[in-house]
Amino acid sequence: MKLRKKIILATLTLSLASLNTIAQKSGGGLAKGKYTALVNPFIGTAPLLDTKIIGYTPPKDMRVWAGLVFPGSSVPNAMVQLSPMTKYRSGAGYEYEDTEILGFTHTNKGHWNLCHIPLLPVSEGASFPYKSSFSHDQEKASPAYYEVYLKDYNVQVKLTSTLRCGIHEYTFKNNKGRKVLFDLGRANNHVDDWQIKQEGANAVSGFQRTGGEKIYFYATLSSPIEKLNTKDMAKSGGYTLINIKDGDNKPVTVKIALSFVSVENASENLKAEVGDKTLSKVFEEGSSEWEKLLSKIQVKGGTDQQNVMFYSMLYRSFLWPALRSDVNGQFTDEAGKVRKENYRYYTLPSLWDDYRNKLVLLSIFSPEVTADVISSIINEGEIKGFIPTFFHGDHAASFIAGSYMRGIRNYDVKKAYELLLNNAYKEGGTRPHIAEYIAKGYVPEQDIKNPVVETVANAAVTKTLEYAYDDHALSLLAKELNDTEHYNDLVKRSKNYVNVFDKESTFMRGRLADGKWITPFNPEFPYYEYMYREANAWQLSFFVPHDMPGLVKLYGGEKPFEAKLDEFFTKPWNPKYIAWNISGFIGQYCHGNQPDHEAPFSYYFINKPEKSQKVIDEILDTMYGIGPEKLAMSGMDDAGEMSSWYVFGALGLYPLSPADPEYIVTVPLFKEVSWTTPQGKKVTLKNPNGKRNLEAIKVNGSKINSYFISHDLFKNGGEIQVETK
Repeated sequence: MKLRKKIILATLTLSLASLNTIAQKSGGGLAKGKYTALVNPFIGTAPLLDTKIIGYTPPKDMRVWAGLVFPGSSVPNAMVQLSPMTKYRSGAGYEYEDTEILGFTHTNKGHWNLCHIPLLPVSEGASFPYKSSFSHDQEKASPAYYEVYLKDYNVQVKLTSTLRCGIHEYTFKNNKGRKVLFDLGRANNHVDDWQIKQEGANAVSGFQRTGGEKIYFYATLSSPIEKLNTKDMAKSGGYTLINIKDGDNKPVTVKIALSFVSVENASENLKAEVGDKTLSKVFEEGSSEWEKLLSKIQVKGGTDQQNVMFYSMLYRSFLWPALRSDVNGQFTDEAGKVRKENYRYYTLPSLWDDYRNKLVLLSIFSPEVTADVISSIINEGEIKGFIPTFFHGDHAASFIAGSYMRGIRNYDVKKAYELLLNNAYKEGGTRPHIAEYIAKGYVPEQDIKNPVVETVANAAVTKTLEYAYDDHALSLLAKELNDTEHYNDLVKRSKNYVNVFDKESTFMRGRLADGKWITPFNPEFPYYEYMYREANAWQLSFFVPHDMPGLVKLYGGEKPFEAKLDEFFTKPWNPKYIAWNISGFIGQYCHGNQPDHEAPFSYYFINKPEKSQKVIDEILDTMYGIGPEKLAMSGMDDAGEMSSWYVFGALGLYPLSPADPEYIVTVPLFKEVSWTTPQGKKVTLKNPNGKRNLEAIKVNGSKINSYFISHDLFKNGGEIQVETK
């Protein structure tokens, strides 16, 4: 019996040592389980420097828009995302090449906003500006955890978080003259107003306002407060130093909760989610939550690096949209009204980017969150009269229709449909130039002489293609809701992509209001808003995910279509053409930005899946985890879209048309994948030969005559096996 116990103990010790080794290859942070130990939150924080991948030599002082993610603590889709700041107005606020930490902020996204309520422990004798050097050798991160040593202040910092709260633990080497900086005059946005006041012996409360967003906080400190020193209250750049009473040698623990409603709600959030819990307990709960989510997909047969990359990208896919309602259910709506509904309120998703894949992943993993996000979108739509969008297009149509088609229906679908019809038919809302689009079948472009990358115009080709796709998405909903009139019209409109296809040049090309093609025309030149949105003609000329057979016909059949694709993936990028967020090239294909992310799958529609797989594998191998530290990405993650592309690409499934409840089957990166749905159903994907060229697909043991599988497999469970050579 004693021998058996010794064997078990030895095995457990080896197992823990093994997990720690894996964690060092990932983020090196504490991890409760096998899958959290594989996550490296630093992937995407390093700069993209390889000019071969970038496609050009960046001008001096230009940091290519790549990664822009944060390494701090969060739980899935949380209000609080607690992360170090090394540079304000720098995407997620953290750049791996920086050497100083300016504070630890409580909201994030990976964009040039948020990063609210910065805190920083400050030692005796420190002076303004407050910041400390640090080393990556003394920095660790895993889901729901971040740790770093502040060299200048001799403070060990540990962070963890809940849905609405952050926990800071500061261990000062010198326990005299300890301070905590509330750097409330700074955020990634310009700070318009802020306040702080002491609440009793060891608590403070207040708010920070950036534009129309007002974030309240309530924080307790484990040691008594001696006094508050405030400079320039309410002004941008102002701050408060909380002086902590001397007399104890314990770490200083700051427990802080946010609310977008009130200080009282923030206090209630803190009591409900943290209370008397220690940092260790809060971390354990957060890490367990991540382990539960990540373990829903289990992979076999990959390398250590592939495993780390896969689970890191899976983790990164579940950080946004972010929660905005409190434990009591209250939230502040887009009109500034405090209200309470029968759902949790979330931020608007990054719809232009993540409708393509991330929101599909969310719908499969977290149907309840998905339904609440849709209810939140409807809420905003009722205030504005149109379902909102993000940045460009009308892709809430795809998100809502796709979720409905996948069986997520616990929201007011009739109200959503009514508002989406407003988008599709009424001028002045979500779809600019919709009247012209309806009248002409395309969005006309402005007649501009000598356009440059930054030229502001209609992005008319992109709008036409996206509106046609969104019409298709809305037609699916119209059919489900028995609206035959709109269904027929929207199906007809979904073919409008043909109206911007120039058969002579074989590109999607801008047209003037009189129908003439834009001239001169350079299909290699990238634009931000002229003809194309953040793309060139090559990158938009394969975007018809709802009617790829129709696109093949436009090109003149399979052979010319294949020749065009071959040229697309081999024609070198012109290094003279520079756009900040267009990088990561395979030929003219750009993986560093979203507009052509569907293009690698196009070979399937001429029965050449092996050619698609070659491109997909090159993307998986060369566009993620790159650079000397293997921590760079080929482009901006855009709230998880880049990460989700990797997840689907590695799994061997992709939602080519996310509004349709089906997935194109590619070759999994792993020999076996076991995916458990929230309903407990299991979907297994196998590549027993381990080869990369697809020959046949079996579903539940029977060969199928299609490259697509239905979402029904996720409802009922089943097995996909790919035969490869």
